[in-house]
Amino acid sequence: MALFRRNTDGAAPLDGVDLVLADLDGVVYKGPDAIPHAVDSLNAAAETVRVGYITNNASRTDASVAEHLSELGLSVKPSDVVTSPQAAVRLLAEHVPAGANILVVGGDGLVDEVQKAGFGVTRSADDDPAAVIQGFSPDIGWAQLAEASFALQGRSDAERPWIATNTDWTIPVARGIAPGNGTLVSAVHTAVGRLPLVAGKPERAIFDEAVARFGAQTPLFIGDRLDTDILGANRAGILSVLVLTGIDGGKQLLSADAESRPTYILRDLRGLREPYPAVKTARNGSVTVGDATVTIEGNDVKIVAEGSDPLNLLRAACAAIWDSGRAIYGLNVPERLYG
Repeated sequence: MALFRRNTDGAAPLDGVDLVLADLDGVVYKGPDAIPHAVDSLNAAAETVRVGYITNNASRTDASVAEHLSELGLSVKPSDVVTSPQAAVRLLAEHVPAGANILVVGGDGLVDEVQKAGFGVTRSADDDPAAVIQGFSPDIGWAQLAEASFALQGRSDAERPWIATNTDWTIPVARGIAPGNGTLVSAVHTAVGRLPLVAGKPERAIFDEAVARFGAQTPLFIGDRLDTDILGANRAGILSVLVLTGIDGGKQLLSADAESRPTYILRDLRGLREPYPAVKTARNGSVTVGDATVTIEGNDVKIVAEGSDPLNLLRAACAAIWDSGRAIYGLNVPERLYG
């Protein structure tokens, strides 16, 4: 998978792209509020390419997501939004008969998709559900997790499938970083000793659905997490942007494994239309991005030239470390590179 496009300066991330797929939490908004520059940048992108939205958040319907985005100033229809509940229900249909009764642990977005697919919805394990489907909702508590556990205990995957919309460990909200669906899935896993099938990021099903829905040939995905967004895009063979407005930052980028490295690193979404600096590697292995240069000598990552832009310094450090093929724990990395 490409780390950066190693070409001459001048090409912007949007160049040659026919679809932009944007994650929501940490990319477009945090809580109810838009992230600075996100709305204007996506509206500008929509003047030349199709823009769609893809989210692991299972607590809302595609219509409610589209309404929220429209209120923020974007032009969005429900069909522009691809959700993990949609991917989860498609996965569900592969494992249980049409019209089966399903135990739903989640919010309105998940219930809506289950019902639209023709399945029955129950909240109780006593109703002998054919499967359990689980997604995030801020209202989920012990009672709902217990019902999932009761339904799954002593049942194999074949007897009673368990499908999770996603396994994000955290979710960015207005007040900070909060536990995500992965923590709720983990609670049930601990109780029943089995793992669910996962529909959302980083699994590729949700990406494949988005690309097929929009008929894209050269999509670009924007996310704020390496372990779900970028890993999932890489698995689907999609160019990716890690934008530094959400969960992951410099420390996570420097230590990213080969499957979780983005094509582009942007400070915010204004960078979509800006020329992206080339990564230039010298014969001695030193890496220059813009006027920032980083090299590795022995076990030490060294700043040769700090340059005028801390983001280019981070980009250069990432390329140097990633190209070295060495594990981050075997290197001494200056805090200046990720602080």
